[in-house]
Amino acid sequence: MTLKSVLCSTACALSALALLSACSGGSDTTGASSGKPLVGVDYPRSDTDFWDSYIKYTPKYAKQFGLSLETTNSQNDVAKLTANAQTLIVQGVEGIVMAPQSTYAIGPILAQLEAAEIPVVTIDTRPDTGSVDMVVRADNRAYGEKACRYLGTKLGGRGKVVMLQGDLSSINGRDRTDGFNACMKANYPDIKVFGETTNWDGGVAAEKLQTDLTTHPDIKGIYMQASFALSGTLQVLKQQGLLVGPKDKEHVFVVSNDGVPRELEHISKGNIDATVSQPVDLYAKYALYYLKAAIDGKTFTPGRTDHESTIVRVREGLLEDQLSAPLVTADGGTYGGVPSLKSTDTSLWGNSLG
Repeated sequence: MTLKSVLCSTACALSALALLSACSGGSDTTGASSGKPLVGVDYPRSDTDFWDSYIKYTPKYAKQFGLSLETTNSQNDVAKLTANAQTLIVQGVEGIVMAPQSTYAIGPILAQLEAAEIPVVTIDTRPDTGSVDMVVRADNRAYGEKACRYLGTKLGGRGKVVMLQGDLSSINGRDRTDGFNACMKANYPDIKVFGETTNWDGGVAAEKLQTDLTTHPDIKGIYMQASFALSGTLQVLKQQGLLVGPKDKEHVFVVSNDGVPRELEHISKGNIDATVSQPVDLYAKYALYYLKAAIDGKTFTPGRTDHESTIVRVREGLLEDQLSAPLVTADGGTYGGVPSLKSTDTSLWGNSLG
């Protein structure tokens, strides 16, 4: 999607209300009649356990903060996100939460919302350009580093690993990749990393992993940058006769990234070894918390928060609340100086989602 295409999509959305209405995903109530502030939330996709969980948490926290909710789903498409934002403007929302998966292309959308004086909070990702009232995510470079520390420890600093990257047009894909590579270079220079771009597509990830394992049968580590690759990775390992317990000499150590219930179950079973738990429940909670604050005219400054996180200034005019995201393992041990929680720990959202 080029910038020209985004602008064209925006113009089409502005001139065709019928198209806008078709993009709407639904609502919990009508804000004007309820007396509650009406806010919009665009779900970026609904084809992964992680985002399905986010969709379940959002109405809960909208109710907690006294907000009426209008939702759309952009299905990982920046043109749909553009149209959805225009839909929400027409429907009279007072603020919008979004999670743009292609972070380089949303500047024009944000400029329009700023001109309309509609506050915006992004979760999980932050825009490469443009301003929002708050970004709610975790330190994604630290995700990559935690995965590196775990694999580096388990492999004894030697060997080969595959990194199934997300999408390098996304700040998350870039941060996780950079964090992993920098950590490997600095701490485990004798580990060779095969980086594979997958565009957050599980089928692509499985195909590239199969090729790597066939070409390099001595690969002993896999870092999946999100749980989208979980099913395919397990299937490939099973086909190759490598889906064996961690005490078996054929075991390939696998680190994922999300903390969804299926990951925690597979850690307990010994099929994978670790994950980094993204706080999807807190993404939903604090996105709406900061959006309500913005509607009420409140502002924030860098520093520690009252919910065990840190607000950092990413650049002028852009603040990011970096929430905690722990490493999760079977034994709750410390790896390369990084502590972890046991996969059965009840504080993990993946063990409490109901």
